[in-house]
Amino acid sequence: MEETADKQIKVERAKVARIQDLQGETTFTFDRGMVLRDKSKERALKIAMYTFLIITATPIFLGYAWIFVASFSKEMTFGIIPKGLTIKHWRFLWQAPNQVMPIVWPVFLNTLFLGLGTAFLSVLISTPTGYALSRLKVPGRKLFLALTLILHAFPGISLLISLFWVLQKLHLLNSIMGVVMVNAGLMSPFCIWVMKGFFDGIPWDIEMSAFVDGANRFQIWYKVMLPQVRPGIFAISIFSFIMGWSTFIYVLVFILKKQGWTLSSYIYAILGEYRFVDWGFLAAASVFFILPVLFFFVFTNKYLMKVTIGGMKGGG
Repeated sequence: MEETADKQIKVERAKVARIQDLQGETTFTFDRGMVLRDKSKERALKIAMYTFLIITATPIFLGYAWIFVASFSKEMTFGIIPKGLTIKHWRFLWQAPNQVMPIVWPVFLNTLFLGLGTAFLSVLISTPTGYALSRLKVPGRKLFLALTLILHAFPGISLLISLFWVLQKLHLLNSIMGVVMVNAGLMSPFCIWVMKGFFDGIPWDIEMSAFVDGANRFQIWYKVMLPQVRPGIFAISIFSFIMGWSTFIYVLVFILKKQGWTLSSYIYAILGEYRFVDWGFLAAASVFFILPVLFFFVFTNKYLMKVTIGGMKGGG
């Protein structure tokens, strides 16, 4: 009888685990079967999510795979198995592919300058502005924040005529720098809000400690605050670089000379200059256009995961 009772006690203890707090006021009971059911539901939810992501991402992956295969295939095919291998479609890397299209490296440098310049100006404008809006009692601060949101709401293409007139007056037409300034101006409202959110997330105690130690406002911003918001700076740099790299309409409208072409206008010229498009050449140029951004994203995507626009309220 005693052995049977001991076995029953062990079974009951295996099924139910009771935890009491130190004062013995509250008793929490955990049912092992309920825990297992919750884990099963969580596992099923994960499987459903991954299945959905795989289904939605597969067509995109196959599209990029087809472009990559087509860039090395002797004959165009609608499958992902090439019909013979060749590198003739990549001839634009070492020579001008024809009398109309230039060699690609000056175009690549223009595109790189456009992407890096947009990122640099966006960070240069939004970082101190976000700090001022978060920490300083700037007159008209709320109005300024509202106006930046309104500015970001307008599509950039609706400003083409006014931007063209401004760049003409500044003698920046047919200049990559003019397009950099346009991109940075249109990207700044978003970057300002992101940086304000990061600065809001820094406790006031850190800043007050620096004040007590004798640091001035600039030293606090440069030596104390900027290291704290480094993920935000990386994040807006990535977004701004991608925007600058992929810019097409502003390059097409504001740069009329072939010396100012970027990779987006280069690909557009491939479509526009051929009566019968060389699809292999187009596929190779498209892959060349995608790869730098892909590598850039792979090495910096961990900072994108830390983007936040909210946080602990820093400035009142």
